[in-house]
Amino acid sequence: MLGLSGAGILTQEKIITVSFNHTIIAAKDRHESAKFYRDIFGLPEALSWGPFINIQLDDGVLLQFAEPPVEIQMQHYAFLVDDDRFDRAYTWLQENGVEHWADPQRQRPNETNTEHGGRGVYFMDPAGHGLEIITRPYF
Repeated sequence: MLGLSGAGILTQEKIITVSFNHTIIAAKDRHESAKFYRDIFGLPEALSWGPFINIQLDDGVLLQFAEPPVEIQMQHYAFLVDDDRFDRAYTWLQENGVEHWADPQRQRPNETNTEHGGRGVYFMDPAGHGLEIITRPYF
C-alpha cells in the first residue's frame, strides 16, 4: 500500500524524504562574504574546494560562496536561529555598525520585530543579498 507520511513519500520499499543540502551564494568577494556569515552566526570554517569558500550550518546545510562572472542579483536568505544565537548575531550587527531593520521595507531602522511569536531582523550582506534572522518560523 502506498501513502503519505510526515517524513516524506511512503513507498513499499522505503520512505523518500526531501531535505536541503547546499546552495551557492553569489559574492563579490567570496572570502569576505563567508567570513561575514561565519562572524554573524558564530560558525567555524568548513572544508572548501574549487571556486567555493564553504560554511556549514548546524543542520548540515552547506553554504558555498563563489564569485560569478556576472552582475549579482539580490537574493533573500532567511535563517531560523534560537534566542541565544539571535542575541549574539544582533549584538554583532550593532557592534560592527551593520545597518539593519525590523521590516523588509526598511522603514524601521535599528530595530528588531516581534512578529510570529518571536524576534526578527533584516540586513544586507557584503554582496547585497537581503538577510533575515528569525527566532520562530512563520508557520
